[in-house]
Parts: sequence; C-alpha cells; structure tokens
Amino acid sequence: MSIRDSKRKLMNEINVVPYIDVMLVLLVIFMITAPLVNSGQVELPQIGKSLKPPVAPLEVIIKADNSLTFRDLALTTKEQKVNRAELIEAIKQKQAKNTDQPVVIAADKSVRYEEVMKVMDILQKQKVKKVGLLATQK
Repeated sequence: MSIRDSKRKLMNEINVVPYIDVMLVLLVIFMITAPLVNSGQVELPQIGKSLKPPVAPLEVIIKADNSLTFRDLALTTKEQKVNRAELIEAIKQKQAKNTDQPVVIAADKSVRYEEVMKVMDILQKQKVKKVGLLATQK
C-alpha cells in the first residue's frame, strides 16, 4: 500500500446542511407568497330556480330545386312553402316571441353550399342567436 491509499478513507456520511438551507429558503418563499395568492370563487347553481324546457327549433328546409320551406317544430310538423321575404317575416314573428329559439337549416345534399350560406346570411341579418345545420346519421 502506498501512502496515498492510506490517507483515503471511505466517507459514510452525507452532509445535509446545504439541503436544510435550501428547504428553509423555499419555506420562506412559500410563506411570503401564500397570502398573495387569490383563491378562485366558484358560482354554484341555486336550488329553486326552474329551468325552462328547451324550445323546439324552427326548421328551414332547402329542397333540391332551391325552394324554401319553413316549419315550426313546436307547433306542427307540416311544412309551409315560403320565399325569402316570407321566411324573413316568419322568423321575425317567431323571434319576437322567443329570442332564444334556435333555427336549424336542413338542406338536400344536392343543394349548393352557396344556397345554404345565403339562408345563413338571412338569419344573421335577422340577429338569430342560435343557428345550426341539420344532418342525418348514416
């Protein structure tokens, strides 16, 4: 054995003082920042408020020949053939009673996208809030 090997000795201890210092610094940081954090407020629903049942939508149907029909699903399932001016008037009357009543557009699959966009533009000009497209499942 050389002199160098005899001076080396295995160290079985871990110096924990630096870890304690880091933990104390973190503790001070958390103690300072904890009162500054705003707790979120959750608005819970209240009991006793009755929810209105959903209103049946108004349905605008665009046929393959680009003719329009209109139907109020809340009142009847019978379609009423209308032109664009009559459609505007019918929607104005229905929206005057219930502004949140949705309107769905059902178009034949052979109808050009442009025709559907024209009807959507009419509904947007009438300030209809809820507009949807109706499709069938495969």
